[in-house]
Amino acid sequence: MGSPAPLGLQGAYTPGNQSSQDELRARLITVAGELLVTRGADSLTVRRIAAEAGCATTVVYTMFGSKEGLAEALYLEGFERFRRTLAAVPRHPDPLEYLTSLGPAYREACLAEPGYYSVMFEKAIPGFEPSERARTLARAAMNILDRAIAECISAGYLVPTQPRKIADCLWAAAQGAVSLERAGFLNGDRVYASVTLAAISRYLVQKDGQPYPY
Repeated sequence: MGSPAPLGLQGAYTPGNQSSQDELRARLITVAGELLVTRGADSLTVRRIAAEAGCATTVVYTMFGSKEGLAEALYLEGFERFRRTLAAVPRHPDPLEYLTSLGPAYREACLAEPGYYSVMFEKAIPGFEPSERARTLARAAMNILDRAIAECISAGYLVPTQPRKIADCLWAAAQGAVSLERAGFLNGDRVYASVTLAAISRYLVQKDGQPYPY
């Protein structure tokens, strides 16, 4: 189950038709994501996905290797969508302002993509476990956060340490608040904002005995 999914068509189409291959691959992933949201994990059969996408089941197998390979593609697509949302946040000249602006964007990405979120964080597909390769790629999607923290360290806002250490703390705080919100225990973004800012505050450099305001 955890073996890496094939990334290409491996002979299903003639060479030089990469654009069509990419479009169909994206279509299959989109169809699978929509089925997951509207019909649940039981609907994710190769036959059903192929029928909805208008292609043969052999194409699904050739592209993804197996149903588990398609699940891994959904997992990675979810993290890629998160990465694009974070990358779209406008850069602020002040690195701490930029870092704090990534928090709301992360929450937005979580709430806007319930199907992908459930695959990424809630084990929505029974039996699916991402490969180590997939986990590594998923964490790389959060490198935007690592870089923002590194800039804050360089600017003297945050204590000198490994940026990923702070990033993982902030990610854990954000993820916990989002999970509670999705489960119906929290409403709105007030608690989310409080816990993410508190996570950042934990690493703020003190200035004249007082933390930097933000």
